[in-house]
Amino acid sequence: MARRKTLFCCVDCGYEAHKWMGRCPACNEWNTMAEVENVPQRRSVAPAAETKIVSLSEVAAAGEERYMTGIAEFDRVLGGGLVSGSVVLLGGDPGIGKSTLLLQAAACLAAKENVFYASGEESLRQVKMRAERLHIEDNFYTAAVTDLGALIETAGQIKPAVLVVDSVQSIYRSELEGVPGSVSQVREVTAELIRLAKEQNIAVFLVGHVTKEGTMAGPRLLEHMVDCVLYLEGDRYHSFRILRGVKNRFGSTNEIGVFMMENEGMVEVVNPSHLFITCRKEQSAGAVITASMEGTRPLLVEIQSLVAPTSYPAPKRTSAGIDLNRVALVLAVLEKHAGITFFGLDTFVNVVGGVRLYETAADLALALSLTSSLQGKALNGDTVAAGEVGLTGEIRPVSRIRQRLHEALKLGFKRFIMPGANRAELKTEANEFAGLQLIGVDNIKEAIGVSLLQD
Repeated sequence: MARRKTLFCCVDCGYEAHKWMGRCPACNEWNTMAEVENVPQRRSVAPAAETKIVSLSEVAAAGEERYMTGIAEFDRVLGGGLVSGSVVLLGGDPGIGKSTLLLQAAACLAAKENVFYASGEESLRQVKMRAERLHIEDNFYTAAVTDLGALIETAGQIKPAVLVVDSVQSIYRSELEGVPGSVSQVREVTAELIRLAKEQNIAVFLVGHVTKEGTMAGPRLLEHMVDCVLYLEGDRYHSFRILRGVKNRFGSTNEIGVFMMENEGMVEVVNPSHLFITCRKEQSAGAVITASMEGTRPLLVEIQSLVAPTSYPAPKRTSAGIDLNRVALVLAVLEKHAGITFFGLDTFVNVVGGVRLYETAADLALALSLTSSLQGKALNGDTVAAGEVGLTGEIRPVSRIRQRLHEALKLGFKRFIMPGANRAELKTEANEFAGLQLIGVDNIKEAIGVSLLQD
């Protein structure tokens, strides 16, 4: 027997609540909530359809139909193009360029496919103004729509191959309670759009908001539901942008795309290493080039350090582009195993260009940069350093050393300081890197001895 549930219902408008309230929130009338008893009806469960069980070898493998967006860096991150019937979620900070990138991609796709751009946050006039600024021709369908039913009905009339929804937090389903962007609305809207994509074989782009912590707004289930999750990263005070994939059911997540935000929109950066290396006519103390891996792409970036006496009891430790805890670890290793003290000294670390380094292969360059600034001795301008610094002072090997070496050789560097274990792996392949002096070091003290210029 089903248990009876007590409800309170407004006698004027029929609003239901699970507790008594003096004033109805729907019609704003007082003392209209009356107690009623609700007996839930048992739902008859229909018998499930018979499940067909087959061997995996009997399943026919179908090739993936991909649409090229016309933006090589975008296609690179997507795994070689946009898969038909897939749902791609693109997130990023406000003003980072999400709408600009998708508007450019929609214009390129519209040259060959039927594209529908649904704007839930901007009016058609605003979309038109952005298109004119980007010199985009009006060759795709667009509409300012926030109701999910109207969006799906319009898509059924247009029958697009690609649908862009900007943004998923601005679309609502009228049958559900809650404002647009609430957890229930976002979950249901995304589920309906995924169903539309799979049933009608439409490739769907969803623009997603992010929280102040940088994660996708809404339920975490949202990222599990879609096929591909991309983040557009960058500093609003710098013009470069990095498109990073964190989930991709049709490709690798070890790829990034690098763009520059210009007046004409998002411009691809073919050789991003040039973007992060400053042009110096002479060597500068505290500046060291390192080879960092972003996915499968090597990037040469410059780490700069400034060590100066402090006038305060507690010295400052400031870092931009590298985790401050990692900087503290390297400082401790230098004091313990290299005999270099930073007591009573302010320490400032910066990665040029606003790029952020996550991998530990930048430890060696960071240590050399700090030591160079403290001693006032510069590294040779043709030197690149990469290696992980251990707590015992050893230089631990890094992955994909060949890709790092090829990038340094391509940009004209002459010396590469690396872990001794990585150098031992390359003994039989020395001719491959002719013109690049490979220097292997086993500990931090040895690395400092071979790297800094002597008077």
